[in-house]
Amino acid sequence: MAQRNKPVTRIAHHTNDAIFVRGENLVDDLIGHISFTDMIFLHLMGRRPTSAQTKILDAVLVTLMEHGMTPSAIAARMTYMGAPEALQGAVAAGLLGVGSQFIGTMEQAAALIDQVRGAGDGATDEAREIATHHRENRLHVPGFGHHLHRPDDPRTPRLFEVAEQAGVNGGHIAALRALSNAVDAVYERHITINATGSVAAVLGEAAIPIEIMRGIAVISRAAGLVGHVHEERRTPAGRVMWDVAAEAIPYQDNDS
Repeated sequence: MAQRNKPVTRIAHHTNDAIFVRGENLVDDLIGHISFTDMIFLHLMGRRPTSAQTKILDAVLVTLMEHGMTPSAIAARMTYMGAPEALQGAVAAGLLGVGSQFIGTMEQAAALIDQVRGAGDGATDEAREIATHHRENRLHVPGFGHHLHRPDDPRTPRLFEVAEQAGVNGGHIAALRALSNAVDAVYERHITINATGSVAAVLGEAAIPIEIMRGIAVISRAAGLVGHVHEERRTPAGRVMWDVAAEAIPYQDNDS
């Protein structure tokens, strides 16, 4: 029987008097010398970011941190009401909602952006085919639409501006804009590029792999949820949410 290769880690190790992360001494090279944003990039990618990557990642982390009383924040507050001794449990409950419907949709949007980019000179036709496919099959186009921000999501042009001022090549942003033009044409109305769509494009410009983009949202959202739990501790709203839900959703007998 063939022997399996022994697994290794390239993230961290320690000696009796030192700790190393991605080959750098935690005490001598990192603490006090590197920002949290740069540390995130180093930890994920195994190298320090360029100045452009730092600016983009930092902007994305700020953008995704807070969205108000969304399902993840409500889940965190309600869980904290039931288990106030475990702040981490409340935050974890909220993070479970970072998925394909809320916050984490940049993965699907990034895949479409790559599809358009991969078409080369046929990008316009590819974008139109994507938009047509989604409309004909009554599918939501990831990265597009918002129930509040109409006609446009104000976060999108700002994220593009940050990335472009940082000096990226713009290929991912251009592909998303091409897709946006196609979506508007196929749907015969303007549909905004939402924050997750623009985040997908700028994270692509920063060379963040699609498969960990949702992880960036998780990191950012965790900080936001700590803020919600802190506010819940000081000015509780969980019971009000509970009462509102009970009033808004009445009981109905099966025979009714």
